[in-house]
Amino acid sequence: MLASLNKQRGLTFISIALILGLIAFFTLLILKIAPIYINHSRVVNALAAVEATTDITTKTKQEIKTSLEKRFDMNYVEHVKPEDIKIIAQPGYVSVNIDYERVEKIAGNLSVLVEFHEGFEAGSR
Repeated sequence: MLASLNKQRGLTFISIALILGLIAFFTLLILKIAPIYINHSRVVNALAAVEATTDITTKTKQEIKTSLEKRFDMNYVEHVKPEDIKIIAQPGYVSVNIDYERVEKIAGNLSVLVEFHEGFEAGSR
């Protein structure tokens, strides 16, 4: 009985190959998806900075958009197009919403789709 237990230790080559394959797949997935979320954190930071502006409710739609685009340029934000930004600016009320999506190819015909919806409201209607 003791001799049979000693012979059954360790992993087979196939199990090692499967484990290494899974590790490689998840590493590839993290390396492809992490930059998407890093870029999104830059979008959130720029949006928070615009929201923190003291006189945001008195600014026009164009001034808000220009301020946001300048912050995007400073922070190297990618993949957010001007048509993804929706701004409603009325006297005493501002609403800014950014809705965009990102498709990242993983391998072959396998892709990842990530959708983001961020925004804020300031003032009262």
